[in-house]
Amino acid sequence: MSEVYRARGEKPPILMRPDALEGLHTLEAYRERAKGYQGLEKVLKEMTPGEVTEEVKDSGLRGRGGAGFPAGQKWSFIPKDTDQPVYLVCNADEGEPGTFKDRWLLRNDPHQLIEGILIAAYAIGSKKAFVYMRDEFSGEAERFRACLKEAREAGYTGEDILGSGFSCEITLFLGAGAYICGEETALLNSLEGKRGYPRVRPPFPALQGLYGCPTVVNNVETLSNLPQIARNGGEWYASYGTKQSTGTRLFSVSGRVKRPGVYEVEMGVRWATLLDDLAGGPSRDHPFKAVFPGGSSTPILNAREVSEGTIDFESAMNMGTFLGSGGTIVLDEGDDMVDVALNVSQFYEHETCGQCTPCREGCRWMVRIIRSIHEGTASEKDIDLLLDVAGHIRGNTICAFGDGAADPIAATVRKFRSEFEARIDAPAGDGRVA
Repeated sequence: MSEVYRARGEKPPILMRPDALEGLHTLEAYRERAKGYQGLEKVLKEMTPGEVTEEVKDSGLRGRGGAGFPAGQKWSFIPKDTDQPVYLVCNADEGEPGTFKDRWLLRNDPHQLIEGILIAAYAIGSKKAFVYMRDEFSGEAERFRACLKEAREAGYTGEDILGSGFSCEITLFLGAGAYICGEETALLNSLEGKRGYPRVRPPFPALQGLYGCPTVVNNVETLSNLPQIARNGGEWYASYGTKQSTGTRLFSVSGRVKRPGVYEVEMGVRWATLLDDLAGGPSRDHPFKAVFPGGSSTPILNAREVSEGTIDFESAMNMGTFLGSGGTIVLDEGDDMVDVALNVSQFYEHETCGQCTPCREGCRWMVRIIRSIHEGTASEKDIDLLLDVAGHIRGNTICAFGDGAADPIAATVRKFRSEFEARIDAPAGDGRVA
């Protein structure tokens, strides 16, 4: 179930427009009901590539894939005088547990993404764009191919788009479902036909990315915002949200809520707006206990932090976590945090690429320690050992996978240590919360 945040007179949504959602995957519907490709026409006829980049900078749009880096600033790192090809890559891998908002966009509004890709490609001077999509998104891939065909036949992709002199081809590439390929440099290696190992940086993709050429990697939601920014201006987009966290954000809400689904909220609203007003509050006879705010790789928040916090980059950082990919997983007082920690740690043990020793061995050790706690065979010292192992993973790996595996475990232990201590005295099945 998907709903739009329109409560109490706030601004209308940007991405989940209620009058344009049904059947919007066709070119005819996108042009008639969502002003489709008007943003692209505007930038090609009225703006230089540099002006498009400045407009996106003015909007304050930050990456919606996890890191939250300013999109316009990322584009500006592309060398202006390069004689190499420049590539744009759309990250549609979306492998973060609890995250499905990009899939929603791919399914319901693919032309919006295509238009956003073309606007970004024009801004950075790219004639070739790739969409890296999970192989599991078979239905979305089929629909996206059909939309690409429609766009090409209408003159929106290919040579001399709309008579502007700008040319751009978009190619869909299906990955093999490896979580690590959501990391942008591992994605680039996979796109080149190599093993999906993250790269040592520097050099960064803006200088040496796909095939050693300047490359920008942006997320599906990030690019999907560009058509409306192009039509309405950066100042309009910045009027949503807060000064440092502009616009709206899509959240995939799952877990212990009555109405799980994809929701769009204006940045800066309280978590209660998302979890209670939209997602319907707790689904069982237990109050909320904890939330993974941006997927399972983000440090968990307890009930007090959720009740006091707001949905923006700064508030999340002040609470020691991140908005990540927007995959909000909700837990209640009926959930056992040792079970949660074991489940999360097993996922990251399975998905580590194995390139870095701290991550490869550390993830394995975290699972062993948590499993011993879970089975009631651990000692008090093992809880501290678990924190020590997590601390030695963090900051010691090539990419952020190690942090994403270690930080949620460390936060869960620190905030719910009593439940780990109880397991030392009571084996699995004894004294557990119902």
